[in-house]
Amino acid sequence: MDAHSCDTSSLASSDSGDPAHLKRKRRTVDLNATVHGSVLRHSLLKGISAQIVSAADKVDAGLPTAITVSGVIAVGTSHGLALVFDTNQALRLCLGTKATGAEFGAVSALSINHDCSRLLCGFAKGQITMWDLASGKLLRTITDAHPPGTAILHVKFTEDPTLAVCNDSGGSVFELSFRRVMGMRSCDSRCLFSGSKGEVCCIEPLRAPPDFREHPITHYSLLAMASLTKILVIGLKPSLKVWMTFPYSKSDPSSVPQLAWQFVPVQKTVNPMLAFCKGDTVHFLLVKKEETGTIHVIKQKQLHLSCDIISLSWINSRTLVLVDSHEKLQVVDRPSQEVLETLDLEQVQLVYNSRHFKSLATGGNVSQALALVGEKACYQSVSSYAGQIVYLGTKVTLTPVRLRLCLQRIDCLLKQEHFVEALSLAWSFHEGTAKAVVGLLGDPMKRKGVVSDKMVEILFQLAEHALKKCPEHGKIQVMEQHFHDVVPVLVDYCLLLKRADLMFNQLYTQLVENTVAKGVFLESLESYIVADRLGHLTTPIMKDLLAHYHGNGMMDSLERCIVHLDVTSLDIQQVVQVCWENQLYDAMIYVFNSGINDYITPMEVGEVVMGNKLLVYISCCLAGRAYPLGDIPEDLVVQVKNQVFEFLIRLHSGDSLEEEEVFPFIRTLLHFDTREFLNVLAMTFEDFKNDKQALEYQQRLVDILLQVMVDNPDFTPSQVGGLFTFLARQLAKPDNTLFVNRKLFDQVLEFLCCPDDDSRHTERQQVLLELLQVGGVVQFDEGRLLALAEKAKFYQICEFLYEKKHLYDRIIDCYLRDPLRKGEIFSFIHNLLSMPGYGPEEKHTVRDKVLQHIQVRANSHTHTHTRIHSFLGFRLLLKIISHHPGTVLPLERDLHELLLDLLCRFGPQQLLSFLQTSQHYRLEEAIQITQKYHHNEATAYLLEKKGDVHGAFAVLLEVARKHPQSREGRRDEEERESDSTLTRVKDSLNDIIVLGHRNSDSLYQQQREVCHLKPYVLKLLIRCVCVCVCVSVLKELTMKVLNCMSSFISLPAIIQRILQDPVYGKGKLAEIQGLILGMLDTFNYEQTLLETTTSLLNHDLHWSLAHLRAAVTRGLHPRQDYCNICLQQYKRRQDSAEEIIVFSCGHLYHQQCLQQKDSGWGVTSELPQRWSCYKCSSSQGGRGGPSTEPKRDRKTLIMQKPSPCFHVHLRKEDHTQSSPTSCSLYSQLARL
Repeated sequence: MDAHSCDTSSLASSDSGDPAHLKRKRRTVDLNATVHGSVLRHSLLKGISAQIVSAADKVDAGLPTAITVSGVIAVGTSHGLALVFDTNQALRLCLGTKATGAEFGAVSALSINHDCSRLLCGFAKGQITMWDLASGKLLRTITDAHPPGTAILHVKFTEDPTLAVCNDSGGSVFELSFRRVMGMRSCDSRCLFSGSKGEVCCIEPLRAPPDFREHPITHYSLLAMASLTKILVIGLKPSLKVWMTFPYSKSDPSSVPQLAWQFVPVQKTVNPMLAFCKGDTVHFLLVKKEETGTIHVIKQKQLHLSCDIISLSWINSRTLVLVDSHEKLQVVDRPSQEVLETLDLEQVQLVYNSRHFKSLATGGNVSQALALVGEKACYQSVSSYAGQIVYLGTKVTLTPVRLRLCLQRIDCLLKQEHFVEALSLAWSFHEGTAKAVVGLLGDPMKRKGVVSDKMVEILFQLAEHALKKCPEHGKIQVMEQHFHDVVPVLVDYCLLLKRADLMFNQLYTQLVENTVAKGVFLESLESYIVADRLGHLTTPIMKDLLAHYHGNGMMDSLERCIVHLDVTSLDIQQVVQVCWENQLYDAMIYVFNSGINDYITPMEVGEVVMGNKLLVYISCCLAGRAYPLGDIPEDLVVQVKNQVFEFLIRLHSGDSLEEEEVFPFIRTLLHFDTREFLNVLAMTFEDFKNDKQALEYQQRLVDILLQVMVDNPDFTPSQVGGLFTFLARQLAKPDNTLFVNRKLFDQVLEFLCCPDDDSRHTERQQVLLELLQVGGVVQFDEGRLLALAEKAKFYQICEFLYEKKHLYDRIIDCYLRDPLRKGEIFSFIHNLLSMPGYGPEEKHTVRDKVLQHIQVRANSHTHTHTRIHSFLGFRLLLKIISHHPGTVLPLERDLHELLLDLLCRFGPQQLLSFLQTSQHYRLEEAIQITQKYHHNEATAYLLEKKGDVHGAFAVLLEVARKHPQSREGRRDEEERESDSTLTRVKDSLNDIIVLGHRNSDSLYQQQREVCHLKPYVLKLLIRCVCVCVCVSVLKELTMKVLNCMSSFISLPAIIQRILQDPVYGKGKLAEIQGLILGMLDTFNYEQTLLETTTSLLNHDLHWSLAHLRAAVTRGLHPRQDYCNICLQQYKRRQDSAEEIIVFSCGHLYHQQCLQQKDSGWGVTSELPQRWSCYKCSSSQGGRGGPSTEPKRDRKTLIMQKPSPCFHVHLRKEDHTQSSPTSCSLYSQLARL
């Protein structure tokens, strides 16, 4: 089409060197970043728009109301005309007249068939016309296809040109079948869906594009219909059939339903997919034809958006174009559900079809629900065809949109100088991850070639632009930041495209012109070299790299680069010199190892200065790994190991002096870090199993270590101990091949256990202990070792040996003698006595040992801290021993009283809980102890436990009286301590209340002669109350005291005692008026509660007795007249006098039969024989017999729900004759 294009872009402009951005990190390429660029290209059809405006002005054609696009563009107007334009925007036909428009109303719907030969027009007053687009002739005028008085909302051709469907404002859908017989054209109408079942407001037949006209599913003429509540898919051929219904989820009633078909490739097959929505959620249904001929509908992943959709269209098989209620156009990729671009259609001013949905031309006879949906309906303003969508507006009449070609999207970004975004978009085309791709043809390699050429072009443009836009004046930081935003992008995309030649030969040559750009380029190579993305540099680049990094002091970065580069690209002599001068040992080792396969020179030149690096390097060489990364070539692993061993066991260095000691290399490593060097050897020895030469090196190293370290004052005990610990570990291995003279172990033992050397006592003991723990004990005589340890006061060594011999009682002596571990003795005893794994004899021995020491340990220390420590451990031991009742402790009470004394002194917070839980102390002695230390609460508890409630009460009352007195005596400090004092008073009064409430009833029952105690208690409580009332904060305690007293003292007595108290003798009654009224209210409430409870109990008792009487007096009605065991008549012989037993369940038995089945129990001298129904007991899974429940009489059984099987005895002489149908038996039972 001849259109004027308007490019759009949703990308913001890049930073322009603002100083605020100077502190950012170097810009790197994020390959996961999503850049789509401008996806849509929208145009303005100015020619058609001008002609529509001209027709409206000159011939009164009216405003545009509907549009449809196929090979031509047809526009309907409000005056009933249809204007048809060709692809060159020339007006071809003007269909209809103003008279027709006055009769039929506005054009409300348009549709063109697939060969562009017929046009259907629907009108606002319900008529439908068919036109020949070749000649402009009116072929049909249809007025009876649907009920009159309704507007045509949709009219659409199906795949069959003789079949169309229409939808009116009544919500009904009709099928239009066109025929021509004998030159006469006719139209048959059939109702497909009635609006009385729910108004349909959108229909969409499946129309296949030319490439899929032969698709098997097209033979069914599928039609999708969207009502206000659900979606329906029906087939018009070969017969009408509903294939699927799908209800909407909850949405806004004003939301407009939308339908759109598209053929989509899924799993190597192409099938139609229906997209539909109502609100903000788009659903997708894949429609397949099965081999059996049925249609199978598969639900796909939903698309959720945050907008109300009013238009839905496919632009290709992967991309949808949506318009929301704010007239924002959104391009959405269906597989990823990503919004690619958003455009504003506000300037178009879409044409809405609200008048037709409300059927204003026919009187507005539509439902409110359909009229509400019509407010946002714009079905006839959107038409899609051949990859483009045309929107009809009032301001801008026609606006077609289509997807841009891939190269056009890139060029659009380049015009805006968004080079980085253009590269990112081009790379997504190269990798096949871009969305809405149009215009890349051919096989994948050809497409990649096209995109690669375009990216190379962009790289040159970016480099040229960066040099051109570089600020010539200003701070150097601004220039550096400018190139940091560009150069890493150039490097990254060159490496992605595998065009290192382009980067080094052309782009670098271009950037060298600017010194800052050159430096940024060289520095940006580091990250790619370290990440192993760039392993080879050209000679000029490597030379410039060394010079730049060395000149700017970036030696760490230079070292990281060297160890990752290919050695063949390095000037070894120059690199080694730079590394040695700047102590770049990792790089130097890498160059020697990888460049000239020399693994010994780095150890010779860096023996001292390399430090830990040398240990790590030796470890890597012996393990077959390259330093600092990678692996040694397999053919050099054994050779490198042997070279390293030969280096270590050298007797002298190459340029040694006469005073040099033997084995200088091993001595240096041992002095540097003995433990780490031995760890390196230990890891190396793990691999020496089948290598004979390596085992010889191992033994040689051990001999040298012993020769160098033993009897050498230069090494500390810790270092010597570390050596023998290392040897002990090696000797303890099952496949050990080392030989070590045992005299050396004895010599080390003498050295470590020397009693005359007090220096490093703890260190020597720890070394020996570690040696024993790793298996060195097999190298010593245990008796001699124990003697030396005791002499040297190595108590941990003694403990280790005693534990090995299970002499746990002697371990206690070790703890007691060791000043550093005295506090751990109680934990040791607790673990031994409480944890499993120890025998009873061992535990008994430990208990005896504890009893020997515990009295001494409790009294032997006078220091407060030590006494507290002894007290805690002592209490722990008492608790443990008390859990073993088999232990005989003659001094148990004395020990508990001693613990009580310690608690009073050092743990008063735990005193009361101890008294409440322990039962092993004597009351008199315990009372004396608590009184001695003035612990009144504990004394009161012991007095109450003894039975002296008076004494306990007096003690608590004295505590309560002290707090107010002490508070009165310190008026100046009243404000600071008022809160704490009132809290103590409240706690004391609570204790008094609890004591009085707890003991009053027991005293009344046990000692009636001391009834005067209650008035005494009352008097004391009232005095406490008086004290409380004086303090406003504690008035609530008064009501609590009075409520507790009312439970065992009459209310009048309480009130009388309050009124007689001298405190209230001077006009203070008003102060307790509220309390007395509250007590009276409580009394009334409790009286009402008692009366109600009594009434309910009496009612329940009457109900129970009534039901019991009814159950007892009810007669029994047997189900049959024969015994349920022997199955004979209940009266087997006339002259027999056997008894019959009838149960409440209706079963009847002979007594003899029940006795044979053991269904009776409870035969005693006091109780009669009890029976259970044999049949019911058997059906419940058990035989009749004695029950484990308590025996209940008949009344109890009758009251149960459901009732159990109680029984009644009948004697045959009670009736003379009976038959299965006679009523004599039942009358007898009724009388019972």
